[in-house]
Amino acid sequence: MPINLSKGQKVDLTKGNASLKHIMVGLGWDVNAFDSGSDFDLDAAAFMLGADGKCPTDKEFVFYGNLEHPSGAVKHQGDNLTGEGDGDDEQIFVDLKAIPESVDKIAFTVTIYEAQERRQNFGQVSNAYIRIVDEDTNQKTEVGKTGDDKCFFAGCDGFFLGIIETDEQVRADAHQFPKDVHLENIGCYYQSQH
Repeated sequence: MPINLSKGQKVDLTKGNASLKHIMVGLGWDVNAFDSGSDFDLDAAAFMLGADGKCPTDKEFVFYGNLEHPSGAVKHQGDNLTGEGDGDDEQIFVDLKAIPESVDKIAFTVTIYEAQERRQNFGQVSNAYIRIVDEDTNQKTEVGKTGDDKCFFAGCDGFFLGIIETDEQVRADAHQFPKDVHLENIGCYYQSQH
């Protein structure tokens, strides 16, 4: 049974599943149904953040231009430029046990490539969705969909999907990332001016 997450809500992904090891962030959308002159190119990304809240190097920014962190802990499956095809159009896989000790949090974002130039926002995207899947149990967490009356990112050009973070006590005792995986849905970070 899927868990639906709304704006500002937090969910413990390890509740009832303390052995969570592998997650997949899936992003999907349909081909542009609006005549804006350009395809909608949505992009998922992961920022592997240190204690200071920053990526230590460019290698900790995993996206279509940097598909895999050197540790193998975070892997992007590539860029879909149009949303054509069924199922997830972009996926990011995370091996929670392989995340380096220097990483305290992973922030996930979704943006529209060249949104301002193309005068596009998520309210114009057909059937977009974001989901988190426990790869070992197939438990799904739906984060949001366009077309819903409750769509919280309709006027946005990009948004933070959420952050997963480590439990500091576990980190101090032994390298296990994480004891508890909390996903916080943060919401829109840029309101379209169109």
